[in-house]
Amino acid sequence: MNLILLGPPGAGKGTQAKKLVVSTSMPQISTGDMLRAGVAAGTDLGKQAKEHMDAGRLVPDEVVIGLVEERLAQADCKEGFMLDGFPRTVHQAEILEKMLDGMGRQIDNVLLLDVDDEELVKRITGRRTCGKCGAIYHLVFSPPPSDDTCSCGSIGLVQRADDNEVTVRERLTAYHDQTSPLIDFYGNRGVLRKVSGTGKKADEVFEQSKKVLGLG
Repeated sequence: MNLILLGPPGAGKGTQAKKLVVSTSMPQISTGDMLRAGVAAGTDLGKQAKEHMDAGRLVPDEVVIGLVEERLAQADCKEGFMLDGFPRTVHQAEILEKMLDGMGRQIDNVLLLDVDDEELVKRITGRRTCGKCGAIYHLVFSPPPSDDTCSCGSIGLVQRADDNEVTVRERLTAYHDQTSPLIDFYGNRGVLRKVSGTGKKADEVFEQSKKVLGLG
């Protein structure tokens, strides 16, 4: 299966991706992974990406899609792959589609994790991290053993700078403006599979995801 994970920030794409990797053995491919791998390998595209990254610029779509093509040509992607965090725009999706056509491949399923905005705000703003061991908690859904104290004993859990409500709402606005048009793009191609994550635990969402993807 060639799969794309789609959904707003905080919807649980990373969590579901990890569960799907264990269940299907499909490699999870994220934009960040591809960029780091390309730079580390010193490929021509990796060098181009590094120039933009070092200058603080966004890596152009054409470079990113080239890195995707290099990654998908590797042996572990022969039987299928899972794209996480790419494409983010219709333009990227159109470039991806042309590239896959040239490889004789196509996207089989796009799994949309749909979660209400207000729940997403609560999810993200409630996250706290231990600065010592890196453990992640949530004040509501997965609270620390005691107030502001990690299970490792470290006191003073921290909130990521971009997890405040103003920034979260800005990220959601960007998602709705730039990425949500992909819902219609892939819906029109008959490959969109929607799962509601509002008010549900990760395991519940995973069971729904497996069902809509035909994985049992």
